[in-house]
Amino acid sequence: MKTGILGGTFDPVHLGHLILAQEIKEKLGLDRVIFVPAYRAPHKGKNGLLPARHRLKMLKLAVRGNPFFRVSDIELRRRGISYTIDTVNAFGRRYPGDELFFIAGSDLVPDLKTWKGYRSLLKAVTFVVAGRPGYPAPGKMVPGVTSLRIRTVDISAAEIRTRRKNGLQVRYFLPEAVYRYIVTNRLYI
Repeated sequence: MKTGILGGTFDPVHLGHLILAQEIKEKLGLDRVIFVPAYRAPHKGKNGLLPARHRLKMLKLAVRGNPFFRVSDIELRRRGISYTIDTVNAFGRRYPGDELFFIAGSDLVPDLKTWKGYRSLLKAVTFVVAGRPGYPAPGKMVPGVTSLRIRTVDISAAEIRTRRKNGLQVRYFLPEAVYRYIVTNRLYI
């Protein structure tokens, strides 16, 4: 099986994440894409991160009904800083024989060499980078990284949080179920 791993804080998950996953699934012929919310990303501060239970619930709502998308809480259960290499190694043990693809936006690649175990990571998975508006073309950044030009939507979780805080509409940035969850639970205000 070909398994894609899409990690992130997903604070909140939005249509850009889902389009990224679907486009890469189709281009690479992946059998499934597993979304992995980070407990705490090593290159991001902990300040203001929504509690894990909300981020996990929103992810589950976002992928509900898609038989090719799954959500794993492996990093949330592990707690502490979420290092990609630890997650990839765990998936390698859990899915022996699967070909693993780690999916990332081009915004993450300039710092890839600072990631814990990045050389081992490049050996353990096919590292797939999708272009993101405002960032360099992914193929020119790091040897050993597969880059894809895919359809993207210029949405960021930070923009969604800021818009909510400022009383602006975010409905069309998010899956409907995620939007309702955010409004019902009065998140990001």
